[in-house]
Amino acid sequence: MSSGEIRTAATREEARGQTFLEEILSPLRRAEQRHWARVYLRGLLHVTGRKTPRRIARAGALPPTAAQALHQFINASPWDWEPVRRTLALRVAATVTPYAWTVAELLIPKRGEHSVGVHRRLDPATGHTVSCQRAIGLFLASGVHCFPVDWSLVLDEDWGQDWPRRLRARVPEAETARPAGGHVRDLAAGVVAEPRLPDLPWVLDLTRCDDAGGVLAGLARLRLGTVCEVGPRHVVFTEGPFPSVITVGELMDGRYARQPHGIPRQAADGGTRVIPIHTYVGRVRLPRRDTGRADGSFTYRVLQRPAPDGRRPARYWISSLTDRSVEDVMAPVRSRAAVRAAVTALRERFGVLDFEGRSFPGWHHHMTMASAAYAFRYLPGGPASGPVAPGTAPAEAAS
Repeated sequence: MSSGEIRTAATREEARGQTFLEEILSPLRRAEQRHWARVYLRGLLHVTGRKTPRRIARAGALPPTAAQALHQFINASPWDWEPVRRTLALRVAATVTPYAWTVAELLIPKRGEHSVGVHRRLDPATGHTVSCQRAIGLFLASGVHCFPVDWSLVLDEDWGQDWPRRLRARVPEAETARPAGGHVRDLAAGVVAEPRLPDLPWVLDLTRCDDAGGVLAGLARLRLGTVCEVGPRHVVFTEGPFPSVITVGELMDGRYARQPHGIPRQAADGGTRVIPIHTYVGRVRLPRRDTGRADGSFTYRVLQRPAPDGRRPARYWISSLTDRSVEDVMAPVRSRAAVRAAVTALRERFGVLDFEGRSFPGWHHHMTMASAAYAFRYLPGGPASGPVAPGTAPAEAAS
């Protein structure tokens, strides 16, 4: 590509970025905020290494005061991130053909104890205890991408009770310490509250969730369809003349209680392979959190992917989509592979680990801009609207 072509491409991207941000940041009234938003977005897209205000200003050859202005925009400017994220979600939903909502956990390593929400937690990926912020991201899945459109910061009990610390970090009084499952329910309630957003299945991995039943019950009360992976020890109630309390692992061990299915999928070599899926022949109910008895309001189906090689464990899903075919129920599960790739991209390319401030609003501002940068990059017509990473598409069912 010639230097002229490079300049032309850069000019087009600049114009597209300005148009994109004018729409996404339309809830903001101040031109100065929109200006620094464009600068910050450009830095998240193009600066290599850590994406901090200082490095963004230096990479853009901006005046010495620019770094402080960017810091002010993220950490001190009083713009509300919620309507910006809602506009982003509506733009994504209108531009692509989404098929599922999903969430992902993000651990952000931190030194010291002053960054908002920082606490010590076991990192399941490494098995080590780390000092970190714990975030729950909401993603809209479409094709090979999962687009981040909302975030929640998990506060532990210390952050829930230490009022001087909360005051210094500008944590809103209504923001309480609650389990990750509570954040998932709140994110879902936010989607329901915006009727212009699509009504799609919620595909979740609850295998490590301490309150999987509470999440399922909360989504059921919101009348949302669910396809949720659970562990083999997840308890359900069977229906029929002789109902019983049983784990899904034990339930699917009964050979006469399950029905085999096969889902054809294209293999890497271009051929076709069949993914075996077993379903429980009946329906199940979940225990109520308050009484432990069966909740008679909602019924579910149980699905299992048998251990493919006898060494890896079987996998289990509970779904409220009781009137759909097995293939239709399992199809959106491919979003779990896509969201893992999206989280990796956000960590490595869009600076979600690089927030240097300490405040609750600053963290949400930074995560909002990182989400906008991801959408700008990967929405159709963007500079890189292909797959996030090699091997992520097409993601197979039950991947």
